[in-house]
Amino acid sequence: MARRPVVALACLDERFAETFADYLERRGYEAIQAAEEWELRSLLASPQVDVIVVGENLPPSATLGLLRRLQNETDPAVMLLRPKTELVETVLALEFGAADVVDMPADLREVAARIAGLLSRRGKPAPELISLENSTVDIRSALVMHRTGGEEQLSPGQVALLRLFLAHPRKVLTRDDIIAAAPAESSDAFDRSIDSRIVRLRRKLDTESIVTIRGSGYRFDPPAGWPE
Repeated sequence: MARRPVVALACLDERFAETFADYLERRGYEAIQAAEEWELRSLLASPQVDVIVVGENLPPSATLGLLRRLQNETDPAVMLLRPKTELVETVLALEFGAADVVDMPADLREVAARIAGLLSRRGKPAPELISLENSTVDIRSALVMHRTGGEEQLSPGQVALLRLFLAHPRKVLTRDDIIAAAPAESSDAFDRSIDSRIVRLRRKLDTESIVTIRGSGYRFDPPAGWPE
């Protein structure tokens, strides 16, 4: 089993760091924190860190020194979170090797998405995201992120059911197909329980893409823009 990507949160506002660490953990990352500059130096000795998110509590000179030090492809990617600054400062940070610079305040989803992009470009495991009409689903962390900002967790059985539909788009799956490939989590599951499982999954995903084919079963019709 692949290890979880490791994201280090360094010299960030304490409240933001705690909130963001919890946010990342729920998405399948391992988040470690270094509140002070000396803790960051110790953290850099770890070969496991994939991305370092550096906040404004690290002085500019120390930030540039960090970027100079992390120049190899095997070094962690560095993302800077900064209050909106002059363009020249952002350009300077990028020229010194910052992988990304994000103006604060920023939405947690945006920062997490940028981290996922950095990992993907480096060939590291990133969230497995599925976009539906009204939500985005992170399959790996079993998390539904609604357009309204709310979030819900999928159960293991719901993840298995969703994966089954995603693997067979536009194909009618019978109840027998579903029971065989994505069995219910309770031992007393009968044929009629499939309807309830589908209803609960549709409701949690806020989607109409899983349609009922009367007398046959169910079919996943991908929303507009879905890759062929």
